[in-house]
Amino acid sequence: MKNIPLMNLKTLLYTIILSTSFFLIENQSFAQGYKIKTIVIDAGHGGKDGSTRGLYSTEKDVALKTALRLGKLIEENLTGVKVIYTRTEDVFIPLYERIALANTMKADLFISIHCNDMPVVSTRYIDGYTKTKKGKRVPIYKTRYAKSTSTRGTETFVSGTGRLSEQDDVIKRENAAMFLEDNYKENYEGFNSDDPESAIILSLMKNTFRTQSLKLAKFVQDEYVNVGRINRGVQEKSLAVLARAGMPAILTEIGFISNPDEENYMNSEAGQIEITNCLLKAIKAYQQSVEI
Repeated sequence: MKNIPLMNLKTLLYTIILSTSFFLIENQSFAQGYKIKTIVIDAGHGGKDGSTRGLYSTEKDVALKTALRLGKLIEENLTGVKVIYTRTEDVFIPLYERIALANTMKADLFISIHCNDMPVVSTRYIDGYTKTKKGKRVPIYKTRYAKSTSTRGTETFVSGTGRLSEQDDVIKRENAAMFLEDNYKENYEGFNSDDPESAIILSLMKNTFRTQSLKLAKFVQDEYVNVGRINRGVQEKSLAVLARAGMPAILTEIGFISNPDEENYMNSEAGQIEITNCLLKAIKAYQQSVEI
């Protein structure tokens, strides 16, 4: 019978620690006096990572405006809860630094705010006709590049178990900032590795807070639905900004900036109030479900 090699000591230690953390977090509602004390709010993108835009606004600006408003709302309504922002201005912050900040500050929740977008697609169309030397009439084809402006709705993501390099529109868009970082391969070393030990460690990190992250994400989507938003659901994706989270963490897409109506809504005062109130209510619902 073939012998199966044991994991090395470091991996075994990580496995024990993370498995223990998983047990404790899964049962945190039974922990004596557990309270949510710190929430990190992440305004998606920023600085040189900010090409996604609608007709007149950019995702990075809408995300920042929403993040700052949500933080103020939390401070005004949740007594004893401290808010920390990953950015408060238009600057580029590497993805791994955002979640590292949350880990360092021992945050209880991490919420990343983004606007959704549709990919550009190409379509061929007939722009006229010409004749061959033999007099045959043939069409002249051209290519039009555009994105859907009718897609709308909200969706919220939690960290999935796949690879960061997966070819998915959402993953490619949200993980694109990795490639703007210096030494990005070193920053995300192990996340795309075939090494089984790395896979075990990363899987444990993601699964430790999976249940809580899914719970918070569902509360968020429920609140969006309550005000009439289209529900695109809760999904698990391999998103770099969530991958190393040491707490329940979500990324919420508050609307499609590629849709003119939703762009107007997200930029309007009424839309901002509604979106941030939805997020606040979801946080409150989650808080009530885990605090003693």
